[in-house]
Amino acid sequence: MACTTADVIAGIDLTGRTAIVTGASAGLGVETIRTLTGAGARVLGTVRDRAKGEAALAGIDGVELVELDLASLASVRAGADALRGRVGRIDLLINNAGVMATPLERTADGFELQLGTNHLGHFLLTTLLLDLVDGRIVNLSSRGHLRSGIGWDDPHYRQRPYEKWEAYGQSKTANILFTVGLAARGHTAFAVHPGRIPTELSRHLSQDDFADLAKRGRAGGSMPLKSIEEGAATTIWAATSPDLDGRSGLYLEDCHASTTVASGTEQPEGHRADAVDPEQAERLWLWSEAEVGRNGSG
Repeated sequence: MACTTADVIAGIDLTGRTAIVTGASAGLGVETIRTLTGAGARVLGTVRDRAKGEAALAGIDGVELVELDLASLASVRAGADALRGRVGRIDLLINNAGVMATPLERTADGFELQLGTNHLGHFLLTTLLLDLVDGRIVNLSSRGHLRSGIGWDDPHYRQRPYEKWEAYGQSKTANILFTVGLAARGHTAFAVHPGRIPTELSRHLSQDDFADLAKRGRAGGSMPLKSIEEGAATTIWAATSPDLDGRSGLYLEDCHASTTVASGTEQPEGHRADAVDPEQAERLWLWSEAEVGRNGSG
């Protein structure tokens, strides 16, 4: 049986702690914020649309919203400045926001949308705030990372044919490698696979996409649909569990550490070896610095 946010947060007191959660206006972000504030934390949530965020978080006390669009480096920088103006220390930074299986689109800076939003926007935000982080960083990845490593020759699909699931897998591999890079630099960071959850993340999927996901689930063992409370549980576990002290850099799923599986597998759990490779992580870090104009960050 999957763990839930209520299971994970039981007995944990976050009074006096400050958390930042991206993607605060829907799904896992809302449940993550509800759980953290319920345990006493002060939470700052980032949103593209303030009105949508206020509506989604209505009834949850202890939340402050900051407008920030991860698909725009200028917006990320402005949002980071706003966050720095409100906090002197960050105990938890949860990079929760993301997009999935979108048509080929570009961010404001010309990046492929999924890599630009899911990884590069979060990379810039995190490195801009890193000197204030005195606690854990949680990066939401996905089992989708099994679909692709980093396409180093053309990560933004400027020349090669675009395939939305491959692009999604690339961005989710980047989330894990970013976590490994943070750990290598002495920060406490974890990557998380939340599971298959009915949220707005699936808004770009067609009926054929859902049929393909069901087929893949049958081929590799069941990946049951989770509730929002079950989906956010591993995020909360990564952010708060004392069991993870001294174990930075792990990829987590269903409230436990993942194990390595063969590339191309359809197993319902596990991670690709190249997704946690230190050399790949360092290559991604240096490439990301150049992409966002943050050379020497971290």
